[in-house]
Amino acid sequence: MHAFDVLGDPVRRRILELLASGERASGDITAVVREEFGISQPAVSQHLRVLRESGFASVRAEGTRRLYAVEAEPLREVDAWLERFRGFWEQRLDALGTELARGKRQRRLGQGQGQGQGQEATEEVSGNE
Repeated sequence: MHAFDVLGDPVRRRILELLASGERASGDITAVVREEFGISQPAVSQHLRVLRESGFASVRAEGTRRLYAVEAEPLREVDAWLERFRGFWEQRLDALGTELARGKRQRRLGQGQGQGQGQEATEEVSGNE
C-alpha cells in the first residue's frame, strides 16, 4: 500500500497523531478513536493493522497490553517526496511572514505617533512648552 493511501484515511492520521507523543496502548487508542469517529473496536484494530503492515507503526507486547509507536522511516519517505513541492508553499509563507512583520511595524509606529501626540497635548494644556 502506498504511503498516501495509508495517510489518506482520517482515522489512520488520527492514530498517528495520538502516537506522535509516544507509545500508547491499543486500548487507549481504540477508546479515543471510537469516541471521535464512532467506529467499532474491530474497525480500529483493522486501521492499526494497516499502520503496522505498511511500516508506519510498530507494536510490542508488555504483559497483556500491546503498545504502539510511530515508525519514522515511512514519514521520512513522505517528507522526501514532498520536498520537491515545498517551494510552492514556502514562498507564500515567506511572503505572509513579511506582510505580518510589516503590519506589526506599522502598528508599532502608529502607536508611537499616537503617544507622542498625546504627550504634546498634555504639555500644551499644562502650559509646559
